Parts: sequence; structure tokens; C-alpha cells
Amino acid sequence: MNYIVVMEAAWLVHDVDNIDDAIGVAISEAGKRLNQKDMDYVEVGVGSTNCPACGEPFDSAYIAADTALVGLVLEMEVFNAESEEHAQRIAKSDVGGALRDVPLNVIDTIETEDDEEN
Repeated sequence: MNYIVVMEAAWLVHDVDNIDDAIGVAISEAGKRLNQKDMDYVEVGVGSTNCPACGEPFDSAYIAADTALVGLVLEMEVFNAESEEHAQRIAKSDVGGALRDVPLNVIDTIETEDDEEN
């Protein structure tokens, strides 16, 4: 089976003044590290968090003492996995190998059609 595995990563950005800069730097740095390992098939974006007061989503980024914690969303397709759990292990292993020392958590796994079945 084929699966799309969506993961969340916690990315630290030092010496930033605003949220937009922090998000841009985090996406750029993650993309650069993935591309160095020829993993340009991994999509990188900023995650969202729901406001505890109003429930509206906002970008997952927080700045304190000129250091930002940015929640990135990483998405990749895994082909020919034996199960959903197998696809998750493959994705975490591949992405984790490129993004050493970056905490990863699987947040969603979506089964897709095999090419043979289309």
C-alpha cells in the first residue's frame, strides 16, 4: 500500500525579531537539510495551532528572548509499505536521518491508491 505520512517537527530559530522571519528561516533551513540528502520530495510548511481563547488557527510559532520555536509540517509519500505503522516508521527514519536532532511526531497517515489499481 501507499501512504502519505504527515509529521510535525519542532524547529528552533535563533536571533529573530518577528514570527514571519522565524517561519521563513525554519522552512528554508529544513528544506536545505532535506535537499542535501536528495529528499526534495518531502513537502515542508508551517503548522497551525488553535488559539485557546477563540479556537481560531494561527501559525505554530512562538518567540521568546529572540529565539523562536516553529512547528513545521513535513509530508511525504511512502510507497509499498506493509501497513500504516510500517509507512510511519519509514517516513520517520528517512526524514529523521536528514533532520538529525529535530523532534518529529507523526500527526496523520493517509492511505492512497496503488498505481496498479488506478
